[in-house]
Amino acid sequence: MAQISSHRQLWCKPLAAIVLLAISQVAVAQWQWVDNTGRKVFSDTPPPAGIPDKNVLQRPGARAPVAPPAEPGEEAASAAAPAAPKPPARDEQLEARKRQAEAAEEAKKKADDARVAKLRAENCERAQRAKATMDSGVRIATTNAKGEREIMDDAARAAETRRLSDIMQRDCGGAPAQQAQ
Repeated sequence: MAQISSHRQLWCKPLAAIVLLAISQVAVAQWQWVDNTGRKVFSDTPPPAGIPDKNVLQRPGARAPVAPPAEPGEEAASAAAPAAPKPPARDEQLEARKRQAEAAEEAKKKADDARVAKLRAENCERAQRAKATMDSGVRIATTNAKGEREIMDDAARAAETRRLSDIMQRDCGGAPAQQAQ
């Protein structure tokens, strides 16, 4: 029995060493950087493209960069001349998708503008015909809420004429002014 327990101990030590080695490799395969808000970020994926290289503190498989000690004269010179920012890498597919989305948005806006213009033209035409009927002096009958026919009196005719004039002014003129946002 003593021989079996010592045999288990022989397996446990190498197994524990392998597990510890695997865990330490996972811990080393971490990225560490300072984001735009000044927070330290730890991740297993690389930092976003907007993070400058000077903010990357640790890369997988590499030790944290150690800056050489600066001499007193070099410190003032490095503060006066900041490093030139690296231009962002261009992603052609992203640019193409962006252009395609902008074109689709522009086409949608044009279609909406055409639909609105058509509706305005139809409203203008209807209002002009109705106003011509009002101006003709013909008696006009309307139906009230009870379903009964009523002949329009002079006050109702004047109110309807004003309403039709407002519609014509709004829809028969040029394009409506865009509301400020």
